[in-house]
Amino acid sequence: MSRPSAPLALQTIAMPADTNANGDIFGGWLMAQMDLGASVVARARARGRVATIAVEAMTFLKPVHVGDLVSIHAEIMSEGTTSMKVETEVWVTRQPEGLQIKVTEAQFVFVAVDETGRKRPLP
Repeated sequence: MSRPSAPLALQTIAMPADTNANGDIFGGWLMAQMDLGASVVARARARGRVATIAVEAMTFLKPVHVGDLVSIHAEIMSEGTTSMKVETEVWVTRQPEGLQIKVTEAQFVFVAVDETGRKRPLP
């Protein structure tokens, strides 16, 4: 498989503390990492604070294993006056083979907010 063309927003390593009862990485941990990665792109576009207001079409395709290098790719797909939709894909590099596998994808919706948390127009 080939990696997405979307910019790399965040990389981390899956650790044993993040596992579920089956020994795979807990989906909630992965979703939190995706939110962080997508927010990197959203914050840059908003030139400031953003808040996640929705997660759409989240699909877990393959499990993430302890030790996988987790790469989150995010790209803005659409925007409105105050909000934007960010397409997010997660790929892992599995060692020792160096195999790259797409493990999940989702669409995050962010709204630009001011210092008080009220929505504001995108610049």
